[in-house]
Amino acid sequence: MAELLSVAQAMGLVLGYAGHFGTEQVPLAEASGRILRQTICAERAQPPYDRVMMDGIAYRYGAGPVLGCQGIQRAGVPGQALPEGNACLEVMTGAVLPLGADTVVPVERLLRDGKHIRFEDGYAPEKGQFVHRQGSDCSMGHELLGSGLRLNGPALAVLAGNGHATVEVSRVPSIGIVATGDELVEVGGPVRDWEIRRSNEYALTGALVSRGFTRIERSVVPDDLAETMLALEKQLSRHDVLVLSGGVSMGQFDHVPKALMKLGVERVFHKVAQRPGKPLWFGVGPEGQRVFGLPGNPVSATCCATRYVIPMLLAAQGLKRPETYSVELAADAARVSTLTRYLPVRVTRDGSGRALATPYPMPTSGDFSFLAATDGFVELAPGEDAAPVGSHAVFHGW
Repeated sequence: MAELLSVAQAMGLVLGYAGHFGTEQVPLAEASGRILRQTICAERAQPPYDRVMMDGIAYRYGAGPVLGCQGIQRAGVPGQALPEGNACLEVMTGAVLPLGADTVVPVERLLRDGKHIRFEDGYAPEKGQFVHRQGSDCSMGHELLGSGLRLNGPALAVLAGNGHATVEVSRVPSIGIVATGDELVEVGGPVRDWEIRRSNEYALTGALVSRGFTRIERSVVPDDLAETMLALEKQLSRHDVLVLSGGVSMGQFDHVPKALMKLGVERVFHKVAQRPGKPLWFGVGPEGQRVFGLPGNPVSATCCATRYVIPMLLAAQGLKRPETYSVELAADAARVSTLTRYLPVRVTRDGSGRALATPYPMPTSGDFSFLAATDGFVELAPGEDAAPVGSHAVFHGW
């Protein structure tokens, strides 16, 4: 019997076939959550002018003690010149600092008598205070955003503030989710004692959509080789990626590997030294389609999708920042002697900010009723002894 691939070996092979799905231009309003695929540089210095930071007055430091107010400098209009002498201009937050002024005093520090203004008793302003100097944030041409960033609110603000009405992002691949099995019935229909409702495809859909992969088609095929081939041939012609659930083990009715082979899908590997999810299958179609055959048990399918499918898709999108992180075990956790174990956990943070993972093992890989009570799973290396409380493990979120 051939030695099983390790998780690291299997992941390396998957990422080796990640490739990319190209890019597209989208309107800025539709770019939230997408992966940036261009470099964004500052359109001009920021701020583009000496900017007033507080409502109050702008004046020439050292003038006074009584200042004559000569008008108002509002935001959104060209800067005025401050007259010579003991003069000031009322200013609004965001306005251009008047030419000749160098200091701003907040309105709450001022006493006013008609057009005459003085500082409150005991107040001594500092020269240059509450002035946001031109170019102090960045200079023109400075790189602000790089390719591979997931666009969040601050990144969208940078794009908007630098004149990008459209943005180049990674193209979202088309994904076909195919559930296999005679026992599967519709979610809203009747269910007999020997049948189960189709849940895996919705778990997979949720995992994908939450990461921005929204171009999804769901389907189901029975445990029949001819029908499986017809269904998969259609799906291969329609999608960049196929994610199949079930039919990849060694049973008499597990037709997926044979059907894929007959359709020209090259097997890269079948079976990985992990629990759950040992029967995982991965291959590449005749036109470069990435094809995953996940085990049918719900916990296995969800773990494999989180551990392999999503990282491959994110790598193909060019995402630079990993979505996994290290946690500390809040209790001892049993390991499997020859297999990597995926152990569902709940993650909390203590007063010092440490991420603590409390094990929440499922009875079997088919028992998913309480999986939603967890946040994801930790990856435990093979071993005879339990992983002790306080030890570190890699966490993968659902």
